[in-house]
Amino acid sequence: MMTEDVLEVGTAAPDRFVAWATSLGAEIAEHARPHDLEGSFVDESYQLLRSSGYLALAVPTELGGHGATIAQVAMAQRELARHCAATALASAMHHHIVLFTAWRYRRELPGAEATLRRVADEAIVLVSTGGADYTTPRGTAVAVEGGYRVSGRKVFASQVPAGDVFSTMFAYDDPEQGQRVLNMAVPVRADGVRVIETWDTMGMRGTGSHDVEFTDVFVPADKVLANRPYGVLDPPLQVISSIAFPVISAVYLGVAEAARDHAVAAIDETDKVHDVSIQRMVGLMEHKLRTCGWALDGALAVVGDDPAPSAETVAAVMSAKRTIAVEGVEVCDLAMEVAGGSAYFRTSPIEQCYRDVRGAKFHPLTPEQTLLYDARVKLGLPADAI
Repeated sequence: MMTEDVLEVGTAAPDRFVAWATSLGAEIAEHARPHDLEGSFVDESYQLLRSSGYLALAVPTELGGHGATIAQVAMAQRELARHCAATALASAMHHHIVLFTAWRYRRELPGAEATLRRVADEAIVLVSTGGADYTTPRGTAVAVEGGYRVSGRKVFASQVPAGDVFSTMFAYDDPEQGQRVLNMAVPVRADGVRVIETWDTMGMRGTGSHDVEFTDVFVPADKVLANRPYGVLDPPLQVISSIAFPVISAVYLGVAEAARDHAVAAIDETDKVHDVSIQRMVGLMEHKLRTCGWALDGALAVVGDDPAPSAETVAAVMSAKRTIAVEGVEVCDLAMEVAGGSAYFRTSPIEQCYRDVRGAKFHPLTPEQTLLYDARVKLGLPADAI
């Protein structure tokens, strides 16, 4: 295992972080299949992520973390996904919150430094409920003395079994500004919070992405981190999207690459290697994966290390995500064809990749929404209400 003794704090080379993910992946891989079959949370993986310091990957070095950039986190998560897709996707939700909190820290915004120090010192896990909320969050906030009372049911709260603090949002009917969105931090174990174990899905079965019900939960005013317009992909959400989705997309690219690797290994054990039709499918997988890699690299280049709010940057990120979602599914389909009937069995790692990769299409923006968003940005039409 590569801990801080090997990976010195402040090391910034992407290959070192990828090597760390490879080392961790070798340890968590043995647990991936049982959790997939059972639909249970990847507990052992999270114990390792905590103890190794990997949860502080993106915490700035001066606060005790490893100082990884958006691109470095994305490449590490891409590698981790080759070993356990559920661990990679679930932890990507933590890492993108840390990256955005680091963005806020660089601007000296309230609460950012304290949160980052807790990630580094206490290995707390940050849980996002924004995937299904996005511009129109589920649930409502009501102003009370000293803060707000929030209620509502959230879905897709990945890694909540191991979570410590929610990064969540609620709609608020402001008497002066009208409908708003309040972004806030809420302890996972706060009074009135209940995790409902609903996560029983086709793929990514080990992420523990259960529903969470908030019932009259008190949130102090100083835990409200943003007050944004409702139903709008506004500048702060543009930054969050620019940071989060390259990391999430990289996970699904890693899944597709793993399917390709397993398929190639399967034909290496047979005489299928001389079958021209098989060769063509392998070539097609390579073509699609190379295109996906270029799309991700291009999006990360546009985003940079410290993105400014930009509809054009969001469009680039979403285009890359769409490419990976669409082509990644096709790569896993091809991998199953290349490997043949053996890949149809639940014992095949290709079968799991085939199911896991399909989750890529459910993250906002969907492939179809991406095309509309891209068109509106290009045509100079309003693109913030998606």
